[in-house]
Amino acid sequence: MTTAEGLNDRIRAAADRAVTDVDVDRLPGFMREIDQVALLAMAWALRSHGLFRGGSHTESEIAAATRTADRHRWILRRWLGALSRAGMLWGDGSTFTRLRAVGRRELREAAHGLAASGEGLGYPEAMVAFLRRAFSHLPALLRDDVAVQALLFADGEADTADGAYRENTVNRYVNAAAAEAARWAAEGRPAGAPVRVLEIGAGVGGTTTDLLGALARGPVDYVFTDVSPYFLDLGRERFGGRPGTRFAFLDANDTPLGKGVVDPGTRDLVVAANVLHNAHSVDACLRGVRDLLAPGGLLLCVDTCRELPQILASMQFLMSPREGRPGPGSHDFRAGTDRVFLSRREWEAALRNAGLTPLASAPGPDHPLDAVSVTLFAARRDA
Repeated sequence: MTTAEGLNDRIRAAADRAVTDVDVDRLPGFMREIDQVALLAMAWALRSHGLFRGGSHTESEIAAATRTADRHRWILRRWLGALSRAGMLWGDGSTFTRLRAVGRRELREAAHGLAASGEGLGYPEAMVAFLRRAFSHLPALLRDDVAVQALLFADGEADTADGAYRENTVNRYVNAAAAEAARWAAEGRPAGAPVRVLEIGAGVGGTTTDLLGALARGPVDYVFTDVSPYFLDLGRERFGGRPGTRFAFLDANDTPLGKGVVDPGTRDLVVAANVLHNAHSVDACLRGVRDLLAPGGLLLCVDTCRELPQILASMQFLMSPREGRPGPGSHDFRAGTDRVFLSRREWEAALRNAGLTPLASAPGPDHPLDAVSVTLFAARRDA
């Protein structure tokens, strides 16, 4: 089947087969539990500086009391919004009068319970341990005294990052969907012709593993790219032995995208997993992707479609720009909003506006794994 409807059914079936060992109906409840612990951690981090013992505070006063680094001020503002929506912080949006009392013992016990709650749900212990580390270090993370990378790679290895991007249930699901989409794309190539792939922001290679496995029967021209020398070295270590793979520095914000790495109009697949939300302009980045694709080529974009408290209290710190540098969304419709993630509808509109036709997505909005909000979008360049 080569129709859009056929692709949608095909990738969702393949993704479901990848997680048959997990009761996915239980996962939304576990996600809510993690989010609740994250909210407790935010409240604890604010109260630990003596705030909300009486009187009211503005966002600026809260930032001063917590010594929040300038580049993380936007995260603090997102916390205040999340706590308000959760009914844990009271105020009028500009002045805040009361915050739910959370002590270190309550937070420690709630975080400790995550390991047991996640048993049997395909959520790696290393990832739970990372979240617990992040939650307990929130005051230092706000001050920029501790970098979240130090917590993510606390053992000097990539185990926790593997848990975040490859070995948990939702990423097994979306990576299996991406792999099936890659097989679908490969079927349209002439016999013996390599499948020409560019992966943007490949990181630890969580998606790379599944894609190279899916394309193992034929030749490939697979370009693994990232902005981090660490991840490029890790990619060479993990995938350098596969014929047809090469490695290069590439920044998703470059204009033109891919200059010096791949030629325009030559890619059968462009893959971007958990990276395009970081673009200064999603619109410009997607136009750059379109220009790299051959006619009929496919973009496989995996991204988070809504902001979760557990991300706000951990990985979101990776997204704060260095002083004087633009941040995610600074040059598109997100500018001035402190938003990072696009909704499902916004992704589909952005793809169409860039000249890409959405063909399929997984999971669907009615699937239990949509609670995690990590979604694969497959979109085609038609001309």
